[in-house]
Amino acid sequence: VQLQASGGGLVQAGGSLRLACAVSGRTFSNYRMTWFSQAPEKAREFVATITRSGDVTVYADSVKGRFTISRDNAKSTVYLQMNSLKPEDTAVYYCAARQPSSSAYGESRAYDYWGQGTQVTVSS
Repeated sequence: VQLQASGGGLVQAGGSLRLACAVSGRTFSNYRMTWFSQAPEKAREFVATITRSGDVTVYADSVKGRFTISRDNAKSTVYLQMNSLKPEDTAVYYCAARQPSSSAYGESRAYDYWGQGTQVTVSS
């Protein structure tokens, strides 16, 4: 499975970005998709996840009400709409995929496949 993330960039505080992660190689709808972020010198953190069918989404408290995760199974792509961005959102954002598992969805080690990361920088 290959994951290709895109959409990062430099934006002012209060602005918006839309990240995309295109998946190829296997049946996209078989995978839970999740976004993580990693700021410099910090551990990778859970941002948002979406189930295989897209019917359930979960967010980190820090992004609730500002970010929206969605997926288009026909296009094999997962998105992260980021609104009302804050300087503390600055990080590299990674998309990750895994098949059904009993492991917690917020644990990065529970994921089998990763995108290369896309940099998001929010200026104050």
